[in-house]
Amino acid sequence: MSVSIPFFLYRHAHSCRLNFSIILLSIVFGVEFFFTLNLNGQGNLLITPRRAVFEGSMRSIDLNLANTGQDTATYAISIVQIRMTEDGGFETITEPDPGQRFADKYIRFFPRSVTLGPKEAQVVKVQIVRRNQLTDGEYRSHFYFRSVPKATPLGEEEAVKDTTTISVRLTPIFGITIPVIIRSGESSTRVSLSDLAFEMGNDDNPNISLVFNRSGNMSVYGDLAVDHISLGGKITRVGVANGVAVYTPNIVRKFRFNLNNIPEVDFRAGTLRVIYSASSDVKPVRYAEAELKLN
Repeated sequence: MSVSIPFFLYRHAHSCRLNFSIILLSIVFGVEFFFTLNLNGQGNLLITPRRAVFEGSMRSIDLNLANTGQDTATYAISIVQIRMTEDGGFETITEPDPGQRFADKYIRFFPRSVTLGPKEAQVVKVQIVRRNQLTDGEYRSHFYFRSVPKATPLGEEEAVKDTTTISVRLTPIFGITIPVIIRSGESSTRVSLSDLAFEMGNDDNPNISLVFNRSGNMSVYGDLAVDHISLGGKITRVGVANGVAVYTPNIVRKFRFNLNNIPEVDFRAGTLRVIYSASSDVKPVRYAEAELKLN
């Protein structure tokens, strides 16, 4: 007896989180389960840009999809609504939280599915509509690129298996989400960093925790850089975290990440300086800065 169970591999493109959700039925009395797992290139989707942001007079954005794997893959494209939790996690929702506005009814996109051969690329066109209905502030939804598992060809029969056991085949469903954001009017957003704390974790792995405090009508997105300043004034970069967002309507996000344990850096003394800046290839715009003195 063979039972096929789908499960989902879900990743948000710029949070780099990967969550596995598998529901299994445990049977005692000596019944065996055999698990097979084959991604077959399902996770080899590269999307650029990682965020679709409409600002000012922008009317359209091209999303470039590329299959970096060795197998042909098909992806269905849809829109989902997501809430960000205080610790940076993501939850799918159907109704907006207070102060949150969805962008889905103000955009259209095509095609709705793509099939990409190995090393093949295709453009998904995203356009803004009903601009005259927008009020000042930010609207956000998320594109969901879901892999479509390969079906068994008609007429092809599965190999005969031992009918005295039960086998379970797990079918992976891989998906990536990226935000689509519409910003209307002037931004009043401000952000500060607070509650900095340093810890030397297990195996001498240094890490820092902090809290983002956001106010205003739009989200923030940028890169964190941490410098160690020795008692003698030497500055050494000990950590970088790129693509950190605080979405509306959240006013707080708690964040922790590991630092590089550089031999010449003494984390028992000196100062840690944390800088949060907007991503830019030319001149990053600094959002906020905070320092923590080490004992």
